[in-house]
Amino acid sequence: MAIFSGLNISASGMSAQRIRMDILAENAANVKTTRGDDNQPYRRKNVVFMEKPATNFSTILNSVTGYRNSYIGNGVKVSEIVEDTKTPMNMVYDPAHPDADENGYVTYPNVNVVTEMVDLIDATRAYEANVTAFNATKSMALQALDIGR
Repeated sequence: MAIFSGLNISASGMSAQRIRMDILAENAANVKTTRGDDNQPYRRKNVVFMEKPATNFSTILNSVTGYRNSYIGNGVKVSEIVEDTKTPMNMVYDPAHPDADENGYVTYPNVNVVTEMVDLIDATRAYEANVTAFNATKSMALQALDIGR
């Protein structure tokens, strides 16, 4: 049913953005972590999204044959969480730090708090947009039920 598809799409968006917010909070919390379990500095993590695959035969058949809507969305999911290996680590001169190298430099994570906060605001707004779409779909379904009375 189309109403439930709309609700599922919005719910999948909310779930994906919640995971993104969790990872962004983890990045911000580890901005000064110079040594983890593997004795390496923390590396910034990014969330990668992808479209959920079609789940039933009729959806796939309709999209292939072009019947009615040639494209029917299925929502979004987190495909993987990857470490940012392209951004360089921050090197700070602090010879008194226990994790300083032989030249006195400490390798800090490649996390920029400003970037994390901007991404967190973006994820929050995306979450709010999905909540709004979910509530609008729910409201339309309730109004459709009231028509039958």
